[in-house]
Amino acid sequence: MTETVNCVILFLTESVNAIYEVSRLEIFLSLPLEKQNIIIDAALTCFGTNGYKKTSVSDIAAAAGISKALVFHYFGTKKALYLYLIDLCTHIIMNELDEKFDNTVTDFFARIKLATSIEISVMKKHPAILSFLDSVYFENDNEVKADIKAILANSETESLRSKVAFEGTDTSKFKDDIDPKLVMKILTLLTDGYLSKMPKTGIDLDALCEEFDEYINLFKRNFYKEKYL
Repeated sequence: MTETVNCVILFLTESVNAIYEVSRLEIFLSLPLEKQNIIIDAALTCFGTNGYKKTSVSDIAAAAGISKALVFHYFGTKKALYLYLIDLCTHIIMNELDEKFDNTVTDFFARIKLATSIEISVMKKHPAILSFLDSVYFENDNEVKADIKAILANSETESLRSKVAFEGTDTSKFKDDIDPKLVMKILTLLTDGYLSKMPKTGIDLDALCEEFDEYINLFKRNFYKEKYL
């Protein structure tokens, strides 16, 4: 009986906390967009440069030009702010891809290049997103690690990635002994390795895009049938 009561209390506590966090976020979202962006960019930059553990709410407040109390007022905790930023960045990129991706393109590598150029355009509009998402991907702090894994494994995100790579793609261009899914996995691993070596600041996005295009062209020359080159 006691165990049941404790479970109910825990459930109610978590529900109240969730409602409380939503009401805090609503206060933040009611701010003028310019003020929201200042706070978001400050937090993205701090987390992207220093990682989750080494970033303090005081750092974020100072970078945004507001008080530490206001950060807590808007988000409740550092963790809540961090997870909000991951969700925000993910949806910004997904929405842009969903809106601008040309589904009539059937060439596998042309689709990858198009998706990359759309993502790069997002990074240009929101420069702090790239270093932030890079730091998120390699974040190992136990306080947020499980949450990050759950967000990155979101079925909606995976569904869009799969759609971009394969839905409507003409895979007959690949050599007979080449598995397109394996090629996609190699590209993903290549991107992960590249991101891990990338500087936290001063990233030349145009140069990054050009270099990635060279990799794509190399893959195409080696994995496509001769008549499609």
